[in-house]
Amino acid sequence: MLVTMVLCFALTISVAVSIGLASILGVQITGVNMLITVKEMFSSINRFPLAAIPFFILAGNLMETGGISKRLVEFAKSIVGGVQGGLPMTCVLTCMIFAAVSGSSVATTFAVGAIIIPALIKHGYPTSYAAALQATSAELGVIIPPSIPMILYGVSAEVSIGELFIAGFGPGLLISAVLMIFVYIYCRYKGWGKNDGDGRLSFGKATWQAGWALMMPVIILGGIYGGIFTPTEASAVAVFYALIVGVVIYREINLSNLFAILRKSVLSSAVIMFIIANAGLFAFLITRAGVPDAIGRWLESVLQSPAMFLLGVNAALFVIGMFIETSAAIIVLAPILAPVAVHFGIDPVHFGLVMVVNLALGMITPPFGVNLFAACTVAKISLDRIVTHLVPFVLVILGCLMVITYVPSISLALRDVVYAKK
Repeated sequence: MLVTMVLCFALTISVAVSIGLASILGVQITGVNMLITVKEMFSSINRFPLAAIPFFILAGNLMETGGISKRLVEFAKSIVGGVQGGLPMTCVLTCMIFAAVSGSSVATTFAVGAIIIPALIKHGYPTSYAAALQATSAELGVIIPPSIPMILYGVSAEVSIGELFIAGFGPGLLISAVLMIFVYIYCRYKGWGKNDGDGRLSFGKATWQAGWALMMPVIILGGIYGGIFTPTEASAVAVFYALIVGVVIYREINLSNLFAILRKSVLSSAVIMFIIANAGLFAFLITRAGVPDAIGRWLESVLQSPAMFLLGVNAALFVIGMFIETSAAIIVLAPILAPVAVHFGIDPVHFGLVMVVNLALGMITPPFGVNLFAACTVAKISLDRIVTHLVPFVLVILGCLMVITYVPSISLALRDVVYAKK
């Protein structure tokens, strides 16, 4: 099954179809009834928390078209845009704010990149640098809650999604801060961005214009952590709020582009759900064959300490993330690795953040980095042109990953405080 899947990847067959073909081969070899395969595929997507995925995707698309993204960029620029390198810092800060609602890195790439990449190019930044920066910053879309990969990990590993969301703030803020410091130093070194403050609104005016947009993450995250609604229900609230703001308040969404927004959201949701269905069948077959237990016993015998286990898992996930889509990787690997992590005394919530941050790196590493494809589409350049500027960003995220891995309090401190009060 694994050889078939890797071969399909090499032939550039889509991820979902590759996993599906490998699973069908497994069904034929093991003699599993085809009716059971249909049942397993349906069961994989017949989970209430997964309803959040299409809603968060739709919310992100509504924000992009409804003017919310544009106002968030102006707000972020009013805060950090006045210094040399302020525009790249604006990109990171906007993605951080946008991530607090969208839950998707690809949605963040398109929504923010459509505004910030042309602005960066206009201010003299190389197109390849602008695309690499946007692809990397959009990774925050799956690290800062709400996050679709966190939902998938919570469902697959049977871990509280609420705890994962709270734990995501520490790593998200760490990566955001380090990225902003890095781009500031890098731009001063290169001599870029001396006129980044041109056209910047005052903080008060930008805040006033972005008021409704800024209320969105407050309502969504406040509702989740205040116990008003679940993360899944929050996704529906996000759609409702983005629709009202885009249609009634900002008046940038009309019936003609509403159909295009819905169509785009349906297609994106269908792709993810098809991957989940096929990955669910794949996970069922390898679990039935005893692979997770065998891998668990092997890891326990080879990696004798939690530190070595985390290092080995990070190395494996980094390579896997280059070739397998994040959602599929989490669904297949989380049920295998999470129990082993618990055996080593690692908190499953902390391990979930390690998995999500690591696999999010796969979104900005060739050959199958979805953020790279999205950013290149917006910037209208080929993938090979951004690799040079991409390498430093990958190294920065890797450094943050190591800190997140070996300093659990970054992920767990806020979680422990919130749940201790409850």
